[in-house]
Amino acid sequence: MYDVNFLIANGVDINKSLELFGDMETYNENIDEFLISIKEKMAKLEMYKNENDMYNYSIYVHSLKSDAKYFGFTKLASLAYEQELKSKTGDGLYISEHYQELIDEVKSVINIIKQYTNPNPNQNHFLNQEQATSSSSNEAQLISSGEVYSTKTILVVDDSNIVRNFVKRIFSEKYNVGTAQNGQEAIDIINANKDNENIVAILLDLNMPKVDGFAVLEYMTQNGLLLKIPVSIISGDSSKETIDKAFTYQIVDMLGKPFNDSDVKRVIERTLYFKELN
Repeated sequence: MYDVNFLIANGVDINKSLELFGDMETYNENIDEFLISIKEKMAKLEMYKNENDMYNYSIYVHSLKSDAKYFGFTKLASLAYEQELKSKTGDGLYISEHYQELIDEVKSVINIIKQYTNPNPNQNHFLNQEQATSSSSNEAQLISSGEVYSTKTILVVDDSNIVRNFVKRIFSEKYNVGTAQNGQEAIDIINANKDNENIVAILLDLNMPKVDGFAVLEYMTQNGLLLKIPVSIISGDSSKETIDKAFTYQIVDMLGKPFNDSDVKRVIERTLYFKELN
């Protein structure tokens, strides 16, 4: 199908999405991955809701909010944002009472995406998703080993495949773009490359599961690496507390989500310039 008018008719903010993706071809290349990520995140949210683990719930609902914004699903992004705010205050009662609203909107988004990408219900829409999941699994295996880079590399640390692929698209012609899905993977990669000069810049998300971005900054500070490997932050958390805490570390810049090509290029240029100065 891939009829953009179908998305527009269903309330998808395509113009906002194209600020990030640039064109519909790139949007279409990533939308199956978005569908996979929705299902993965909802499984995590269900688990953490049932465990009343509001800290991890807030991380995954924040990620769902960001991805929904990227693809123009503004209602889902808005509902996820409300859940993010409440989960950060530990309001498990609000989460439980309004969780079905989130579920219903997720179902609506999934239905829109399925119709957009595959109007024929007899076709196996999930073939590409399985391939993408396998690809993600292979990526995770490669990352977890602490890959050693042999060429100049920008390392993108973010739990969102969409963000990682977006930065790859921008810089892959000029640099190798390495990726990590959480802070522990990033630390493993940084540790494996700390004796060479091949990581020239890091784009680091702060709000990630397992090990967050602040733990990466702390590791780099303790090992004297922030001058050698300059770091800029990409984060959807624009609270004064988070910004102030981030700048207690020797970072170069901080970029809020969502962002577009020119935003990322500007931050990378500043980060690379910092590397040249040191």
